Amino acid sequence: MKPLRNVPLRGCAASLELAAEPIVRAALLEDIGHGGDLTTEAIVAADRTAAARIVARASGIVAGLPAASLAFTLLDDRVAISIRIADGERVERDATVAEIAGPARAILTGERTALNLLSRLSGVASATRRLVDLVAGTRAQIVDTRKTTPGLRVLERYAVVCGGGRNHRFGLDGAVLIKDNHLALAGSIRAAIAAARAHAGHMVKIEVEVENLEQLREALAEPIDAVLLDNMTPAQLAEAVREVNGRILTEASGGVTEATVAEIARTGVDVISAGALTHSAPALDFSLEIV
Repeated sequence: MKPLRNVPLRGCAASLELAAEPIVRAALLEDIGHGGDLTTEAIVAADRTAAARIVARASGIVAGLPAASLAFTLLDDRVAISIRIADGERVERDATVAEIAGPARAILTGERTALNLLSRLSGVASATRRLVDLVAGTRAQIVDTRKTTPGLRVLERYAVVCGGGRNHRFGLDGAVLIKDNHLALAGSIRAAIAAARAHAGHMVKIEVEVENLEQLREALAEPIDAVLLDNMTPAQLAEAVREVNGRILTEASGGVTEATVAEIARTGVDVISAGALTHSAPALDFSLEIV
């Protein structure tokens, strides 16, 4: 098999490599340690080349190929990867998503890191797509939360976008989100919002979490941009949407599953946030085969 050239990444992979590189470096170091790949270095000659392919063992949405590719090219920049099914696209079981060619040692040493990243991120993308498909035809957008794997947030939230979802605030510095514990310490919704408005810049949006319609009405009397409707029933969500009447963005959160998401979406909320996209998504299995 002739060596393959690297090809431009398509789809939602445009700018991932810069953000992914330090994460992939850390993952490689975790696996290789200080002694190197003892098995591969003992068995495979330094000048040996090989060709391989990455194969899906289940159907789903691909995400993470740029990060997976880095697991090989950071070890040896002579490794070439040809993407067959781009991030954000559906893959069927037994289909080849990428072909690899180059120094055999780098391919074998980078295999587990590459597959771990690809499987994890594709699992997140696939879980997201399932929810996105279930709310099709409604106004609701599926978004993630900060319930991410420590150190992997940028990659997991990228995977959510590959699955057709949107990102909530990336971190605590992205927006003001006044939650129940903030309210417990502030004393009231009005006091919390006033303090937030005095502290935040004019470009910063403010969202308030409410648990019932009484709190919603209190929040609507203040200058806010969005309201998070926490663990409300579909009937309560529908009533909340009517009371808001388009004045601010409505977000439903809590109890979001594949079984409940369509009913939640039909209440008319603008956004549905689901922590399960990143904290509970099952991995999508891939394997690497030398050909």
